[in-house]
Amino acid sequence: MSAPTADTAVLGATSEVGPLRTVLLHRPGAELRRLTPRNNDQLLFDGVPWVPRAQEEHDAFAAELTARGVEVLYLDRLLTEVLDTPAARAELVAAAVDDPRLGATLRRTAAAHLADLAPADLARALVGGVAHDELPGARGLSWELMDRTDFVVRPLPNLLFTRDSSVWVGDEVAVTSLAMPARHRESTITAAVYAHHPRFAGAEQLYDASLEHLEGGDVLLLAPGVVAVGVGERTTPGGAERLARRVFARGLAHTVLVVPIAQQRATMHLDTIATMVDVDAMVMYPAVADSLVAWTVTAGAGGADRMADDGTDLVVRGPAPFVTAAAAAMGIDRLRVIDTGLDPVTAEREQWDDGNNTLALAPRMAVAYERNTVTNAALEAAGIEVVRIAGSELGSGRGGPRCMSCPVTRDPLPPPQPPEA
Repeated sequence: MSAPTADTAVLGATSEVGPLRTVLLHRPGAELRRLTPRNNDQLLFDGVPWVPRAQEEHDAFAAELTARGVEVLYLDRLLTEVLDTPAARAELVAAAVDDPRLGATLRRTAAAHLADLAPADLARALVGGVAHDELPGARGLSWELMDRTDFVVRPLPNLLFTRDSSVWVGDEVAVTSLAMPARHRESTITAAVYAHHPRFAGAEQLYDASLEHLEGGDVLLLAPGVVAVGVGERTTPGGAERLARRVFARGLAHTVLVVPIAQQRATMHLDTIATMVDVDAMVMYPAVADSLVAWTVTAGAGGADRMADDGTDLVVRGPAPFVTAAAAAMGIDRLRVIDTGLDPVTAEREQWDDGNNTLALAPRMAVAYERNTVTNAALEAAGIEVVRIAGSELGSGRGGPRCMSCPVTRDPLPPPQPPEA
């Protein structure tokens, strides 16, 4: 099991655009081969991707990061390493068979099979799933009545989008509570890696999967101390409130902006309509630029109490235009919104293809899908260096470069300089 090194032991992020040093990815594998026209909707994909091409695209994405000095950690490799730990193995096997479809007999059979696997084989089963006909010695009424193409342990194709199941706020990690049933086990895998892998020794967990629904794609670190949380299809108001109380109690933020977004597939997360590309700039879907609002949440007069954690009093003000509320919280004159100048049809197409879902590598440098040509041209016109990657197959799960990456370490931004006289 790999241990932390002196160069990589520091963990956490306080912004979306601080120079990226370490990132957590998941290379797509056998779990994507489980997708068929019969099950892709249930597993939250809009199509059946060509897996070898998706892997090529992901490898090229990782290569662009590595070429710019970013250390890439792979979730499946970390998972394999922690499965040498009995506690992690027991947790993940129990979670894999905690499914009311199975019944007691099949649950025991599946648990015994998984428990006997070597770490690498168990990691593949937990991520890629176990089909009806792949379980030796299976028996029980539930197994007999299953279709041969059904899964005893369902695959996790959305593990590709590592941003959703965890997000770092300061030096603590929020293991999130994913809303869709097809994704629930992703958080158990992420939690086990953070809890048991020596790379993350000592890291405190800010949130966990037992709490109100909160997904990492809805959490944007606008600036040190300022967190925006989208509330819509995946994250609930209760999740946003719980996160606010905890970041205040732990001194990780002074302001949380709660941003309602449409409850629909195309805008499932806040980062599908807006992402930061500079310390004072974001690219935003034009259709919402003038209508997006935010409630500003701060700690009450009594202040935040780490011992109370979830008991911190909140003050809620608003709503106000999002860009106005954000600038005020960030302590800047204005938040620049990059106007793509798109006609409505092109804007809708490029938003659907994750044109607004960029991953900042540093201030004024962002990774984006190459297919969104008009949005990328607008970014470059605004002084943003665009690192283009292919995503024709990766995008079938409705996620862009930001969705596919969980920053583990970003350098802090330098303090703002006073204006020249």
